[in-house]
Amino acid sequence: MTAQVLREPEAEPRDAESRPPVPAEAMIEAVFRNGTITAFGITVSFTLGFLSQWASSPGVWRWYDLPSVFAVFCGALLQIRALALLLPVEGLLKTVYDRATRLYLIGLAFTGAGVFAAVSFDVATGILTRSPK
Repeated sequence: MTAQVLREPEAEPRDAESRPPVPAEAMIEAVFRNGTITAFGITVSFTLGFLSQWASSPGVWRWYDLPSVFAVFCGALLQIRALALLLPVEGLLKTVYDRATRLYLIGLAFTGAGVFAAVSFDVATGILTRSPK
């Protein structure tokens, strides 16, 4: 059983005694959120660094690179959105925190799938285009 925190309504009408108290939203600890912001920020920076390095690397882009780029790019956007949800004070609300965490994990999965696909396609291309000696 979870305990509910009760708070009084902000605008008190004349018959305030007849109104029940309004339950407040559950909050998370600020220290816990700060650690999450740090972790999200580090992985977002790695993702953006990977995209930057990949975009500036010499070599020819091929059609099979597009799904990988799309997945990594979408993953980075979702991670950034999750980080942006946690930065304001409203990020202490449990519902906002849960939503940000869900978006972050989806973004991380997209990024991981994109990197895995890029490496797999490059390895497969190297194996299939190798000329016999």
